[in-house]
Amino acid sequence: MPTPQGETRYQLALEMLTADDAGRDEILSKFTRLTSELLNIPGSFVSIMNEHQQYIKAARNFSLQQSSLEDALCRHTLASGEVMVCPDTHLDERFKAHPLIKDSPYIRFYAGAPLKMRDGAIVGTLCVTDVLPHIFTEEQVKLLELLAEIMTAWLDAWYHTSLRDVVTLLPNRQSLLRDLEQLEDGGIIQPYSLVLIDCIDMARAYDIARALGMYALEALLQNIAALLRTRLQLRDDDRLYTVSKGRFALLSAGKTSGWPKQLSEKLGQVRARIGEEIAIDLTLHLGEVSFAPALCPPVEALRRGVSALHEAIGQGLPYAAFDLESDNRRKLDFLLLHDLAEALRSEGGLYLVYQPQISLHSGLPVGMEALLRWQHPRLGNLPPLQFLPLAEQTNLMAGVTDWVIVSVLAQLKLWRAKGINLPVSVNVSVSDLAREGFADWLERMLLRAGLSSDLLSIECLETEKLLESPDAMRGLNQLKLRGFTLALDDFGSGYSNINYLKRIPMDVIKLDRSLIAPLAADGGSQIVARHVITMLKELNYIVLAEGVEDEETLLMLRGFGCDEIQGYFCSKPLPAEGVEQWLKSGKTP
Repeated sequence: MPTPQGETRYQLALEMLTADDAGRDEILSKFTRLTSELLNIPGSFVSIMNEHQQYIKAARNFSLQQSSLEDALCRHTLASGEVMVCPDTHLDERFKAHPLIKDSPYIRFYAGAPLKMRDGAIVGTLCVTDVLPHIFTEEQVKLLELLAEIMTAWLDAWYHTSLRDVVTLLPNRQSLLRDLEQLEDGGIIQPYSLVLIDCIDMARAYDIARALGMYALEALLQNIAALLRTRLQLRDDDRLYTVSKGRFALLSAGKTSGWPKQLSEKLGQVRARIGEEIAIDLTLHLGEVSFAPALCPPVEALRRGVSALHEAIGQGLPYAAFDLESDNRRKLDFLLLHDLAEALRSEGGLYLVYQPQISLHSGLPVGMEALLRWQHPRLGNLPPLQFLPLAEQTNLMAGVTDWVIVSVLAQLKLWRAKGINLPVSVNVSVSDLAREGFADWLERMLLRAGLSSDLLSIECLETEKLLESPDAMRGLNQLKLRGFTLALDDFGSGYSNINYLKRIPMDVIKLDRSLIAPLAADGGSQIVARHVITMLKELNYIVLAEGVEDEETLLMLRGFGCDEIQGYFCSKPLPAEGVEQWLKSGKTP
């Protein structure tokens, strides 16, 4: 288990230096080589000592790896705190019968300099040795002392940057992972608890830094760390870490399932100070995972803790325990986004189907809606609702929209060559409309394909977000000026307020299937639909009803004055070649 919270910096340094670390020891080996070559002594090594043992962390021409403290020549260097030189151990009464002189590694010459940390604590030595005696000059003594100071300065910097957070001075994420690795290597199967504590989001932290400077932010983080230590009432076998700015971790053994709630109650409302006159209230979120170290790799334990924490943040909860089902769903979402990005770059996978739209006045097709589909290599055919809402939260949405538009324009060009000139509507998001130059790009693409703007309709769904975005409203007006037909999708569901129609330059209003589906069986729905259609027609909109499934609904809509319909009664969504066959068959209502 990690060392207790009350251990000194010296003890922490010893623990860190005695632990295995290939990267650190590689640098120390270069130091020993440099020391040997500068001092012209063949053997050199770095030793780290605790109260029982001496550990050789790096060596050149020196075979010893470990010894008891009693047998270590370096303990005399530690005791004096200064460079110790023994030109010939055979002539020194302290070492005549010493096992390391009489037997391997047969030390005949020894010189050692203490490795002093910044606070004066000595954690080890830098030594040179040989199987032959040597005269060691005063200049060589000063050079060995200088090399030891340089090595100690590097170790001190490495200590702070690799295993300590430089602001809070708590063990950092690397230290947490190393401690978890030690538990895993020890085969520990008793339950452990890892709690992630989020104290301040990065956006707010950067606001503080921008307004008051980095020193103010660092003072805040130091104050938060001190408050956590005080309120958590840590036991000797608990350990607190800083894993990122404003985010901490608590590793504990043998906790119950109610542990996160207890911690949350202990922490309560936190008010942290930035300076003498400024304090801010913090909203804390906790995420906890219970695990057996021998059965859960360190990186996975930390990932699960982060997953639980983000569940708490996302749900606005004070704490959340790791939930495998929720975690699997998040992982699937991430993999879908990754695979979607790959599908946009490659051929196959993504494809379009087209659903015909029929005029209720003439009974003839008047257009089609392009609908995106995805044949996933492992998950099969995915409906848009399974991946588009995820894409809308990322910059992938722009790539999806562009892919659809490019594909639709290519298909319109092919159909025009076959004498088919029906317009196609495509769905765009508010983020697409807000893109700088989106309308210009769309116009250029049409011109390049030799098509006119009346062959491409633009559908928008997120009306409330649209009204809240000046950039999107500007983009919508630019499309209108370029002659594109604009449609408002899913009217009658969610945020459907007649007042906002005055602010949006729409040509077509598409009635949502939730408004249309009950018409054949519900008199109340008929009254609502009739009045909505009458009102929209008086406002000079083209009204298109989605989700028409039967002839009775069609006849009602025709009687209400609806202009166009779309749904399975007319045709299911069809691939491009299916559209051509459907048009030839003349199977329209």
